[in-house]
Amino acid sequence: MAWLQAHYQTIVIGAGQAGLAAGYHLRRKGLVPWVDFVILDANDGPGGAWRHRWDSLTFGTAHHLHPLPGLELAEPDPHEPASRVVSRYYGEYEKQMDLPIHRPAQVQRVEQDAQGFRVHLASGERLTATTLINATGTWSNPFWPSYPGMREFRGPQVHTHDFIGVEQFTGQRVLVVGGGASATQFIMQLQEHGVQTIWSTRSAPRWKDFGSSKDWGVEVERRVTEDTLAGRPPRPVVANTGLALTAQMQAGIDSGALVSRGQISRLGPTSVTFSDGSTENIDAILWATGFRHALKHLAALKLRTEAGGIRIDADSVSVTQQPGLFLVGYGASASTIGATRAGRRAAVAAVNYLRNPPVARVTTETAESALV
Repeated sequence: MAWLQAHYQTIVIGAGQAGLAAGYHLRRKGLVPWVDFVILDANDGPGGAWRHRWDSLTFGTAHHLHPLPGLELAEPDPHEPASRVVSRYYGEYEKQMDLPIHRPAQVQRVEQDAQGFRVHLASGERLTATTLINATGTWSNPFWPSYPGMREFRGPQVHTHDFIGVEQFTGQRVLVVGGGASATQFIMQLQEHGVQTIWSTRSAPRWKDFGSSKDWGVEVERRVTEDTLAGRPPRPVVANTGLALTAQMQAGIDSGALVSRGQISRLGPTSVTFSDGSTENIDAILWATGFRHALKHLAALKLRTEAGGIRIDADSVSVTQQPGLFLVGYGASASTIGATRAGRRAAVAAVNYLRNPPVARVTTETAESALV
């Protein structure tokens, strides 16, 4: 790892799937590692968000991992934890592609600068960049919903972010909250180990047999792109896709394990009451309620629209109101295949911006100084 310099043409924040893909294409476009660009990673090792996944999430049961450009993923043992497989793969990729990863580097704040962007690190270091590719994903920003009685509930409350294994819930009656794939996988895993579960979702689960369909992903990407073009916040993946109806999930439905009791009305010290008025005693809650995009460090740039989203250009990566800033892993690029493609788009867009900068870039600071 080389020493950081004060200024780079491009800084990439995040070394997950999208950040690594962006780094690969920046090199292909002629930018020199450690001189022209650097990748800042908050983790202390390779793997991105995958390095934090629980051991019982094996590679064979995880969502498909799209290979990074230039290095195929060898066929791993499907029973090996996905966290180990992906961390090993990403680590090898960083070495083979000679990517400039600086870690651990926690970005606290990004501000606009007359020359581009000022990046403030938790270590106290200050960097500037002409262009910025943000690839921070969602893992560091778990979403906790709010229900009456949450603070009065006496049992443990665990979010997906902090799930370690079924042993956290041995001998307990667990309320699993959430309508996505993680919730259904948790329920089946807990049931297999003799843990009683109750499922709560805000709306009725939409099961869909995708079969061998190859076009459903294109349709989902189109819907998400419509949202980001309009500045609306991207909807959760399951809202666009529905839940995959596999043989295992069908068995869960038939057994009654994957039948939702509906939305929570309130929680008691040892109970949950649903919107239909029914009440159940519970010992613990597993909040499989997903994540939100980790973009708090970009708050000073004031990117949010009145609708609450960030308006992205048709290329799916360029932030409309902030030239030189590119978001990958946001909206349509949130999946591993989407992130890989977005990494390439962002790198190409960043290099084009560097080679053909706007005629004039007027920041708030320069505009105010001109009035003095």
